[in-house]
Amino acid sequence: MAEIKVPELAESITEGTIAEWLKQPGDQVEKGENIAELETDKINVEITSDQSGVIQDLLKEAGDTVEVGDVIGHIGESSQASQGQAAPQETAKEEKQTEQPSADQSAPSKEEGDDSFEERPVASPSARKLAREKGLDLNQVPTKDPLGRVRKEDVEDYEKNVAAASASQGKAAKKETAPKDEFEGKPVERIRMSRRRQTIANRLVEVQQTSAMLTTFNEIDMTAVMDVRKRWKESFQQQHDVRLGFMSFFTKAVIASLKQFPLLNAEINGNEVIQKYFYDIGMAVSTDDGLVVPVVRDADRKSFAELEQEVVDLSLKARDNKLTLKDLQGGSFTITNGGVFGSLLSTPILNGPQVGILGMHKIQWRPVAIDQDKMENRPMMYVALSYDHRIVDGKEAVSFLVKLKELLEDPESLLLEG
Repeated sequence: MAEIKVPELAESITEGTIAEWLKQPGDQVEKGENIAELETDKINVEITSDQSGVIQDLLKEAGDTVEVGDVIGHIGESSQASQGQAAPQETAKEEKQTEQPSADQSAPSKEEGDDSFEERPVASPSARKLAREKGLDLNQVPTKDPLGRVRKEDVEDYEKNVAAASASQGKAAKKETAPKDEFEGKPVERIRMSRRRQTIANRLVEVQQTSAMLTTFNEIDMTAVMDVRKRWKESFQQQHDVRLGFMSFFTKAVIASLKQFPLLNAEINGNEVIQKYFYDIGMAVSTDDGLVVPVVRDADRKSFAELEQEVVDLSLKARDNKLTLKDLQGGSFTITNGGVFGSLLSTPILNGPQVGILGMHKIQWRPVAIDQDKMENRPMMYVALSYDHRIVDGKEAVSFLVKLKELLEDPESLLLEG
């Protein structure tokens, strides 16, 4: 019989939660076939079988937390082999049983061998039968018979009294142990948080407790970017087989702004500031299990088409729960787009240990003053930059957004920025 163990996951992951068992005891499995799905802080990992056979038992249930190396079940030989081995054992067992004397031959009757037989209460046959069926002790049954004979009616009355007393005790115990109903009987449902949701919650609280987070805002006139997309939309898709979206424009503008204000592309490690001269940009993606941030590596070296394609690929992998640890590790700066859900304005929380995150929002048509005398309706977007004030000053943060605004309102300048 082989053990089913939690495999090595990654250097930074030592435990996980069993999300789902894909096989049950008695199921046939082949070597390399998936047995269970394990949910970790970052991704879901499938546990595979190291051999072919039959699932004998499962030692953990869905929702249980397990550590690397834990034995969570066993796999035995195939069912046919097991049946073949069991057959001679059953035959031998039957032969052995035929050699044993019957109970009637070897065991004395209760009337002959039990000294307590004479102490049994006097009772009618029907009373004895009912007491046996109900599991009652006739010695405990009171009787009204002058001769002390227990009748069927006595057993029935005693059973009712015992049941009533038991129910009363049960209600009292329930009343004592029942927790206070804080919702006053109104319908609620308690849902256990997934491991990923717990991790997200803990990290968000940790970031707010360990960083001096501040947010600054600006707004961008998206007229020029929308005009470029309109003019190049069809030819871009025909040439690159991917849609020209807004993320490539914002990624290019973010990188150009980071190069001018490099502290927003750094992190704090103890008493040191680690300045990064690479641009691995995290793209926050919302999934059913919570927010994940896959990373676009070396985004500064990628074209518009390459950026758009990678954003699409990572988003699909995130929603299909197929992201790998490599997809999620690292990152020097993050972009999150709440505008896809209709958010007009928000304050994004840092993705630690990074010290900067840009929040995009919904494009909203608003009247804008072009000059002192002229107003026009323009597609406007609020942008928010949350930053760690421990190493990034307000001047740098505000200037970063101003630079971003200038680049996006003149998108051709992005080509000059490289």
